[in-house]
Amino acid sequence: MVERSMFTMLGLPTLLLLLGAVNGAIPPRAHWKPTWPTYKVPVIVPQLTINLDKPQFDAEAKLEVVSPCGPSCHKRSPLPTYEEVKDYLSYETLYSNGSRTETEVGIYIITGSNSGSQSRSRTKRQIYGYDTRFNIFGKDFLLNYPFSTSVKLSTGCTGTLVAEKHVLTAAHCIHDGKSYVKGAKKLRVGFLRPKLKDGSKGANVSSSPEPERMKFQWIRVKRTHVPKGWLKGNANDIGMDYDYALLELKKPHKRKFMKIGVSPSARQLPGGRIHFSGYDNDRPGNLVYRFCDIRDETYDLLYQQCDAQPGASGSGVYVRMWKRQHHKWERKIIGIFSGHQWVDTNGSPQDFNVAVRITPLKYAQICYWITGNYQECREG
Repeated sequence: MVERSMFTMLGLPTLLLLLGAVNGAIPPRAHWKPTWPTYKVPVIVPQLTINLDKPQFDAEAKLEVVSPCGPSCHKRSPLPTYEEVKDYLSYETLYSNGSRTETEVGIYIITGSNSGSQSRSRTKRQIYGYDTRFNIFGKDFLLNYPFSTSVKLSTGCTGTLVAEKHVLTAAHCIHDGKSYVKGAKKLRVGFLRPKLKDGSKGANVSSSPEPERMKFQWIRVKRTHVPKGWLKGNANDIGMDYDYALLELKKPHKRKFMKIGVSPSARQLPGGRIHFSGYDNDRPGNLVYRFCDIRDETYDLLYQQCDAQPGASGSGVYVRMWKRQHHKWERKIIGIFSGHQWVDTNGSPQDFNVAVRITPLKYAQICYWITGNYQECREG
């Protein structure tokens, strides 16, 4: 049984301080490697699941989210109560046959040794100065880690392989906050493969001086999880924090995947920098890689000015740091690229691209969605 903890007796501000206190990071030093912190995360387990009516798949797929609430706005927002957090982390599951359920969750800390405003006219300027994106060509790169973990959703977004049958993406790629998008019922995930010449099965075309032509091989999605924080918020102050979803494929993809991890603070990241790859709409058929510095952060969001275009939404934001326990470098996904924000700063418009951070609570939720066993989700 999962033990009830002081979580139910403390306010959320105290809880957040507690979660920060268990961060095992060592203060950065000049000779020190950027090391993955060790987090003891809460436990999130289902408590009640109910059947819902079949949804309507009538929303238009939007490949970006625009929100008027920027870093200072989010920092001023009051912290949610314990009951509100439980509500936001409850989730809806959509199945491939069109049925759906809603699951309420309980949140615990195990003690002991087990450790909207109206839109306005704007220019969609998601390229900052010189375009610093790189097209990834050739199967030697596209089919190898970490680029091989990026996949394309049939709704037009990007996703990232995070387990043998699971893909992490943005919630708005499948649900607009009110209804599922038209392609969500028969959602598919596309994997880049070499397009063989003349239909030959074993042709070796790597010696060609031209970049190899690639094609997508598609796998159907079995079920999709979306947190109620997104369904309730739809890109307002609440919803932007919960713009993530997990897809379970009907069969294993047989590729190396990237693990998820709790997002360290920006000052703990190597160079304060993040990386991600996606299928930007302005470069059809190409996987596009980029990296950039974090400009600001809140508890739930990372603000940056990585060059990106619609289509890159849902990309896994990752960093590479030293894993002390395994004595090796390791990449982990610490966030999900959500989209573009215009923010009014003292009457002056400022724009950011925004990623949703994987917090300890979100890590516990996503990990449970993947494994179905909270014991495997105790350290982020």
